[in-house]
Amino acid sequence: MKLYSRFLKRAIDLTLSGLALIVLAVPLACVTIWLHFANKGAGAFFRQERPGKNGKVFKVIKFKTMTDERDEQGKLLPDAERLTKVGKFVRSTSIDELPQLWNVFKGDMALIGPRPLLTSYLPLYSPTQARRHEVRPGITGWAQCHGRNNISWAQKFEYDVWYVDHLSFKVDCQVILTTIRKVLRREDISAVGQATIQPFDGTN
Repeated sequence: MKLYSRFLKRAIDLTLSGLALIVLAVPLACVTIWLHFANKGAGAFFRQERPGKNGKVFKVIKFKTMTDERDEQGKLLPDAERLTKVGKFVRSTSIDELPQLWNVFKGDMALIGPRPLLTSYLPLYSPTQARRHEVRPGITGWAQCHGRNNISWAQKFEYDVWYVDHLSFKVDCQVILTTIRKVLRREDISAVGQATIQPFDGTN
């Protein structure tokens, strides 16, 4: 387990993410152009600071699925109103996560691991929940295989910590296979009745 977590996992991540970026270069470019026009000038990429391993902050990159449209007071419209039809498709197929392959290649992230969340959540974690930062965050993870956005935050964090304690090649293979199945079925994309997941407030 230690050999895998310390050396082999990173080597596999580097190799697979590099190959994927090469193979998917043309499709990713097409999606970028598609979103550029669908987002009405808001750009095709979304960049935001997220905490990685040991809480080290990096900028995660994803495809942007919403416009930057605002109301008369200059405030952003609700997520459900800014989410475009193209954005819904990109999100439901998890294509919006693919630019994170660059984060994996650079070493900010891993292919498998707890999802990188907002930096504002850091002071809200319990000591046990904070253990999710003992490993690199991932594009997909154990929590994504067990409900993704359709389970409570508390349950997500339990799954994240379970992954930290059971990290192995076998578990990562299980995550990959389950993720492929869920993406094909488009399961657990969002919570029931919500366009996007509700923010973590330290209790939910």
